[in-house]
Amino acid sequence: MSGRPTSVIGPQPADGPSGRPLRVVVADDQTVVRDGLVVLLGLLPDVEVVGAAADGAQAVDLVAEHQPDVVLMDLRMPRCDGVEATRRIRDGYPGVQVVVLTTYADDDSIFTALDAGARGYLTKDATATEIATALRTVTAGHALLDPAVQQRLIEAMTNRRRPATTTNSMLPDGLTAREGEVLTLIAAGLSNAEIAAALVVTEATVKTHINHLLAKTRQRDRAQAVAYAYRHGLADRS
Repeated sequence: MSGRPTSVIGPQPADGPSGRPLRVVVADDQTVVRDGLVVLLGLLPDVEVVGAAADGAQAVDLVAEHQPDVVLMDLRMPRCDGVEATRRIRDGYPGVQVVVLTTYADDDSIFTALDAGARGYLTKDATATEIATALRTVTAGHALLDPAVQQRLIEAMTNRRRPATTTNSMLPDGLTAREGEVLTLIAAGLSNAEIAAALVVTEATVKTHINHLLAKTRQRDRAQAVAYAYRHGLADRS
C-alpha cells in the first residue's frame, strides 16, 4: 500500500535526537523478516541498527545493553511476546520508545500493545518510508498509527461510548458532549495520544478538554477524574 497516509499524532520531526542517527533494535522471530528489516533500516542515512532479537526476552536484553532510541517490535514471538517485552522496556527504560510492526490489526492486539506502552503501531505492509517516519516520530515523543489501526481504534472507542442519544443536559457539572467522551476514554485507561487518535484531534486539543473537564468537575488529576467517571456512570464497566 505504497503512499497511504499514515496518521501522525503531533508534528513529524525531521532528524534524530540531537541530529545523530536513531539507534534502533529490531525484534522479530522470523529470520527472513528480521534480517530484511535490518538491511532495510541500514540503508537509511539517519538510522543505526544496534541489535536484532528473535524474541521479546532478547529484545529486553538488547535494550539493556545498547540503550537504543526505539525498538521495532513484532507482537507474536516465543518465550516473551512483543506486548510483555514492550511493558518491560517501558517500565525499565522509559526513555526507549516502541513501535509495533505486526501482521495483526485486531482490537485485542492493538489495545494490549498500546496499553503496554507502544507509541507506534504499523502493520507489515508498511513501506520503508512509513517505518522510518514512525521511528522518527515516536522518538520525538509523538504517537503514530497505521491508518487501518486508527480506524479500528476509532470504531472500538465508538462502540464503548454512551448511546448517541446522550445530550449535554444529561451530563453532570455542565460537561460538553466532547468532554464527556474524553472523560470516558480517560476512565478506559487511554493516554492523551490514544484519545487524540480515537477522536481524530491533536493532543493539544485533548489536553484542553481535560483541563476544562477537571475544572468543571473540581477534580485534581486523572485519578480523581476516573473515580468521578465511575460515580456518574461515564465509565465503561464491561
